[in-house]
Amino acid sequence: MADKYNVEEAEALAKRALHLPITQATPIYEQLLSLYPTSARFWKQYVETQMAVNNDDATKQIFSRCLLTCLQVPLWQCYIRFIRKVYDKKGAEGQEETTKAFEFTLNYIGTDIASGPIWTEYITFLKSLPALNPHEDMQRKIALRKVYQRAILTPTHHVEQLWKEYENFENSVNRQLAKGLVNEYQPKFNSARAVYRERKKYIEDIDWNMLAVPPTGSSKEEVQWVAWKKFLTFEKGNPQRIDTALSTKRIIYVYEQCLMCLYHYPDVWYDYAEWHIKSGSTDAAIKVFQRALKAIPDSEMLKYAYAELEEARGAIQSAKNLYESILGVSTNSLAQIQFLRFLRRVEGVESARKYFLEARKSPSCTYHVYIAFATMAFCLDKDPKAAHNIFEEGLKRYMTEPVYILEYADFLTRLNDDRNIRALFERALSTLPTEESAEVWNRFVQFEQTYGDLASILKVEQRRKEALFGKGEEGSPALESSLQDVVSRYSYMDLWPCTSNELDHLSRQELLVKNMNKKVEKTNQPHGSATIGSVASSSKVVYPDTAQMVVHDPAKKSGIEFSSSAKPVAASASNTFQSNVTATATHGSASTFDEIPKTTPPALLAFLANLPHVDGPTPNVDVVLSICLQSDLPTGQTAKQSFVAKGNVPSQNDPSGPNRGGSQRLPRDRRATKRKGSDRQEDDDTASIQSQPLPTDVFRLRQMRKARGISTSSQTPTGSASYGSAYSGELSGSTG
Repeated sequence: MADKYNVEEAEALAKRALHLPITQATPIYEQLLSLYPTSARFWKQYVETQMAVNNDDATKQIFSRCLLTCLQVPLWQCYIRFIRKVYDKKGAEGQEETTKAFEFTLNYIGTDIASGPIWTEYITFLKSLPALNPHEDMQRKIALRKVYQRAILTPTHHVEQLWKEYENFENSVNRQLAKGLVNEYQPKFNSARAVYRERKKYIEDIDWNMLAVPPTGSSKEEVQWVAWKKFLTFEKGNPQRIDTALSTKRIIYVYEQCLMCLYHYPDVWYDYAEWHIKSGSTDAAIKVFQRALKAIPDSEMLKYAYAELEEARGAIQSAKNLYESILGVSTNSLAQIQFLRFLRRVEGVESARKYFLEARKSPSCTYHVYIAFATMAFCLDKDPKAAHNIFEEGLKRYMTEPVYILEYADFLTRLNDDRNIRALFERALSTLPTEESAEVWNRFVQFEQTYGDLASILKVEQRRKEALFGKGEEGSPALESSLQDVVSRYSYMDLWPCTSNELDHLSRQELLVKNMNKKVEKTNQPHGSATIGSVASSSKVVYPDTAQMVVHDPAKKSGIEFSSSAKPVAASASNTFQSNVTATATHGSASTFDEIPKTTPPALLAFLANLPHVDGPTPNVDVVLSICLQSDLPTGQTAKQSFVAKGNVPSQNDPSGPNRGGSQRLPRDRRATKRKGSDRQEDDDTASIQSQPLPTDVFRLRQMRKARGISTSSQTPTGSASYGSAYSGELSGSTG
């Protein structure tokens, strides 16, 4: 479908046809117009090509094919040019034919907002007619007055210009008469001008050159659909307050224009037909449906709507033909069911029964047909025995269909046949696969809760658990009775034996238990490293090539460079961590996942160890949040201290390191500078930070401030000064 209606290819073909001889261009135009029969632009280009070679017969034939379905002003202007070209030199006969052509054109598109040039051309043509005597001159002026008065009442782009011309015309004929006519038509002109201004707002968003293609859901198509709907709603409101006949004509015109762009939209065709029906024009609605099925022959929706209209007006044979056409194209269960219902309505149950006996032999017949006919026999024909026989007949073929079992159970419930209901459930559950039996088990439990005694209720609930979750070990949480069972047992419709908060709490607990059981089953190792190992060994997870793994370094990403004399502890730790992981990743894939936990921060290990094991890429957010809230994760300070304590020693150039008094001692002038700086560090802390441009990583700045506060309170003054100066060096590097 997408290749067939390729808009870009169609545009390219149309451009290529412009430069080809008429014999080569004609097949291209015919191909384009077979796909886009409502494209006024392609029709206009086609007919202009024929007019250029003076092929009048072909031109007339093309106009007869497109004029009444393509109500667009440029195409009709082309038609006027052709008529004038043919008849201008034929004297009075030609003038009469041209006048008829103008009237024919204005009758169809005279209400278009862009029809002003045609009104102006018609007036100019009438003025050019010769008047051999005063009588003919008077007749010409009367004709001009009528055309002017029609034009100034039409909301077009040229309405104000036409009003000025009309005033001048009347004043040139008779000033006294002009005053009365102008005063009479002034309010009508004002109304037309106001409607024009409102109408203009609705058509600004409409793409008049849009090619009609089947809906694809693109944003452009949706914008056009909305714009046309708004425009139609506006016109249906009769904003100009004209009489019903003219308003109806105007709405028809807008619908026809809409279908030029939305030709393949079944909802537009249906709305058009429904509007005709509400307006009392059933015949017009039938014609719309016929055109719709020609435009969209595969639309079952439109066929059903059309058949409904024919049946409503008593045309049974036409409706039957439509149903049979649906069955001929698509022999599916829905078409069979709808035809069954139609036959019962119009011909009786015996005719429907005959068709059912024939339809059940079809390979495309499904359990839906059995359910539909059995329900029809029971509810409409009041024949429970026949319905029971139909369900039993279908049970032989559809014992493994849970929906069929449930519908049969509903039927038996309405018969109050509890013995056969239990027998049906037992037969079905002994046949259905476990993965498809949950819904049937739930209905069985619901039936026992409604009609059984307490012993049978508890027995069926236990059987359901064993069937769906397996017998398992004794004391398994899945087989134990829970408070959720009590809630399910003692609820009714939308009435619950607990509050909504309690119900939500129980649901969350049930979900947590399920995920906990999955985690216990798949891994019994409590430590984070074991959890990572179990995840790594899962066959359902695709892992990247860890040999290419590089630890993210914000300093490198943002272009921060540290001076050789002052590297921060965080940078050293980051480099150490990166080197460890890089070294680990190069040892081969066999020990990669065993080495990763050794280089992972403790806080991250604790977090990973507490995460539940889930299937798929998207875990349940509520479960993850619940686990996190219940976990006792290390704080940021504890993690950082333990991280530094495990061998992350600052570099030798760091003045706060352990070799502060050794061979790497700072020069005398730098030590003096640092002593002066340490005296003012606490007072100027905020000012020093504010004097520097903010680093790219705001979170990192916050961590540096926290680290500075910790060092000041826990170390000696000398150490605190050195430690603070290290971070000052980092900030200086970040700004450089």
